[in-house]
Amino acid sequence: MKEKISEILRKKCLRNVSLTILLVAIIICLYFIINIGIEMLNPTDIDMTKDKNYSISQQTKDKLTNLDKEVTIYLYKFENYQYVVDFANKYTKINDHIKAENLENLNSKSEWKTEYGLSDSTPAIIVSSGDNEKVLYEYDLITYDYTSGRQIDITEEAITNAIVNVTIDEKPKLYLLTGHNQYSDEYLYSMQSALLSEGNEFETVDLLSKGKVPDDCDVLIITTLKEDITQAEKDYIIDYIKNGGDILLLSDPNINKLELPNFQKVLDEYGISISEGILLEGDSSRRIANYPNMILTNIGSGTSITRNLETGINLCLVTPGKIDIQDQEKLEELNVTSEILATVSDKAFYRTDMDIETYSKTDDDEDSPNAVVGAILTKQVEDDNNSKLLVFSNNVFATNAPIQINTQYYMYAIDLYNNQDAILNSLSYLTEREDTITIRKDIEIVNYAVSESQHQIILTIIFGLPIFIIIVGIIVWQVRRRKK
Repeated sequence: MKEKISEILRKKCLRNVSLTILLVAIIICLYFIINIGIEMLNPTDIDMTKDKNYSISQQTKDKLTNLDKEVTIYLYKFENYQYVVDFANKYTKINDHIKAENLENLNSKSEWKTEYGLSDSTPAIIVSSGDNEKVLYEYDLITYDYTSGRQIDITEEAITNAIVNVTIDEKPKLYLLTGHNQYSDEYLYSMQSALLSEGNEFETVDLLSKGKVPDDCDVLIITTLKEDITQAEKDYIIDYIKNGGDILLLSDPNINKLELPNFQKVLDEYGISISEGILLEGDSSRRIANYPNMILTNIGSGTSITRNLETGINLCLVTPGKIDIQDQEKLEELNVTSEILATVSDKAFYRTDMDIETYSKTDDDEDSPNAVVGAILTKQVEDDNNSKLLVFSNNVFATNAPIQINTQYYMYAIDLYNNQDAILNSLSYLTEREDTITIRKDIEIVNYAVSESQHQIILTIIFGLPIFIIIVGIIVWQVRRRKK
């Protein structure tokens, strides 16, 4: 009897073990079959992240949906960066004119070795349209913010801007006035890089050397001055205005009370001036922490530089001045119309005495509710021709000036809120490229690409650990059975 029971238990054990092994084998087979099937079908990924980090943004779709030029995204030696390959392939789904192609070698594109210095081991993305090409290397797909320690993935921004670069018929030409700037190129580096990445051409210009504002200038950018421009430069700029030229002015308040009569003559063409004093914010909800000079403001939806957006643009201005605009009668006399972009709150106050150390309002300060810090002045110079001045009474917010957030963390001013977007959208408006007015995607992630050894460890955990647990379970069961 005992032998019969033992035989039954032995057969049952063998059957259970066999079923377990068969189940594990089926799971492993299903794993490979599903993976091969998915790879062959190449379905669109489902992005479950809150900020849609792995999806093409609506802004990119808006830019490229109506693209009518053939574009090819060549991916060379990117097989170890599958997420980049997958992301590039998503562009082909938003416009039939965009193709993506993997290159294992440069046999068919040998000229790229000399033109772009590519080697047999140099990963690169080459975006091509007609005779125009833009090369992106690995380091172009990420940026590192040394102030915060963040690695930021900018794959979409880089590829989208490359497509815009190679398909745009004529790039707007932006000139930065030099010779009298308060801020060095180092402080304006991020702004310049962002403007170039948006499909603009960017140069500096010394008007005294050039003898005029260049004929191909679409927008003249003027930043905070450390001294007055010369009379000749003033005349060149006014001639530019009378010919319908547009200006972006980023000017901090004149706290040093510099004499700037020639520059003021330029501003008089539009009926404005920039204050000598600074604005401080009394509304705690409109400033950063306890710093009334770190003023939060918003360019509301529906303005000229936000009309394509569902929401406004949030700015953080750093010790701004105020823009004084002439009354309506004077503006009409100058053939100027004004549009207010941004203001401070009704609790803001104005300070001219820079020796006052407290951030609290004093008897020497003036109430300055809803003071203007951003505006567009449009001057009619001919029946069918206008000159536009887009002005912010702050320059710091568009620079690489480090802003302390807390004892361990600081950011560049241009990276606060939507500061960079405000600059780029302002220039998109001035260059009449409203399709590029957008809130740009900011992905703060670190992409993780496993090595071969790490891949083996992962497979071991996935398959080896369950099998090990099953075997241990069988052994424990056998030991307990024998003890009975």
